[in-house]
Amino acid sequence: MKKKPLPTYNAHETERMHALDGVTLASFKSRAGAFVIDFILSFILWLLILVPGMRFAKRMGVDTAGVNLTFDLEHWYSFVVIVIFFALSTYWGNGKTPGKRLFGIRVVSLKHDRMTLWQSLERALGYGASLLEFGFGFIQYFIDANHRTVHDRIAETIVVRDNKNKES
Repeated sequence: MKKKPLPTYNAHETERMHALDGVTLASFKSRAGAFVIDFILSFILWLLILVPGMRFAKRMGVDTAGVNLTFDLEHWYSFVVIVIFFALSTYWGNGKTPGKRLFGIRVVSLKHDRMTLWQSLERALGYGASLLEFGFGFIQYFIDANHRTVHDRIAETIVVRDNKNKES
């Protein structure tokens, strides 16, 4: 059985987009795998912040009996940690979060040579938009010609295979 070639990006607007024309886009499997790894790492970060924070609060005499220690989006602090983790790891890694690095992919800006902090934050917040309506924003990967999801379009990014030899 012959393997289908991976899709490539189709530029149509800016000089930066033309510079990216033809780069190989990341597969859905690698994007999903990287997201899961990064989400697990954000959970670990959440634990590393919350547990010592609770101990510190108790030492300072703060009543922590009513604080719920579950990691879910019903609590603002869980949401904040996820957004900060995804935004800063995307920015500091110039599109390579730990999960994306592991899977050999990276986020690339369609406007700038390097991911900006603002784009990284938009993309991190955009995950929430992609989750709306039963995750349809993620499914748009299969509908969009350049395999962009809602958070990609919000932040004006694409996700590509990371080829060390090629400028991306």
